[in-house]
Amino acid sequence: MNRFSFSGYQSRMSPSRRRLLRITVLAALAASAACARPDFTPLEASTNESFFQAALAALKAKNWTKASKGFEQLTFQLPARDPMLPRAYYYLGVSHQRQDEYILAAQAFSRVPENFPEDTLAPIATFEAAVSYSKLWRRPDLDADYGVTSMSTYQSFLAAYPDSPLRDSAQAGIDRLNEMFAEKNLQTGDLYATQRAYDSSIIYYKDILTKYPQTKAVRSAMLGLVKAYKSIGYRDDASEVCGSLRAKYPADRDVQKACGPAPVAAAPAPAPAKP
Repeated sequence: MNRFSFSGYQSRMSPSRRRLLRITVLAALAASAACARPDFTPLEASTNESFFQAALAALKAKNWTKASKGFEQLTFQLPARDPMLPRAYYYLGVSHQRQDEYILAAQAFSRVPENFPEDTLAPIATFEAAVSYSKLWRRPDLDADYGVTSMSTYQSFLAAYPDSPLRDSAQAGIDRLNEMFAEKNLQTGDLYATQRAYDSSIIYYKDILTKYPQTKAVRSAMLGLVKAYKSIGYRDDASEVCGSLRAKYPADRDVQKACGPAPVAAAPAPAPAKP
């Protein structure tokens, strides 16, 4: 029975093939050694404090990858009640955020208010979690789950920290999300209208007027309602919406085209002559 011998196989190879094999093996060994090395091994980091400072130095140097690995390692090795732990989670979130890793950033930020609600970093961490979730919803036509999560996080922030200097920024984030939610409803309503599913389109248009009355989509939603009502023969409803459109956009050409000229008020009857 013949036995396979690697050395014998190697001896039968051409010199160029042997060189290629050696290079391949050495490269594999180097890669294996690299994988075996710890992700973050700062010099002279004999304590958690020095380790934290090394990770913070990487963050300040904009070495986001190194910083995120360092702070992530700290979140595992610090004791549960160590005062550095909420800071490690916060800076881990910052490091991920700078790399556009918004899911990881939001998760890290959220750990601060969840586990350390009384910490001074809890307000800004909550705010940054909302910002990170909002970054994950880029267009109204995409799935809005992250937008919903961002909205609830912003609202939680405003409820928990009403006096925060970030309050106006949080409200601006909510306003931007409302614009996107309204636009998403408008796109859905328009899609149903093109399919002549007018009852469904009306639901989405009216939802904009009810939930997002301050958004830019209101005008288009009202025009969509006029068209939908006329298409299914609801003339009185169309007339009512047209009255609101004329009052709100008196010189708008699209309103004039959809609704026609305003009805002329009947002249008052002449007063009876005095005897």
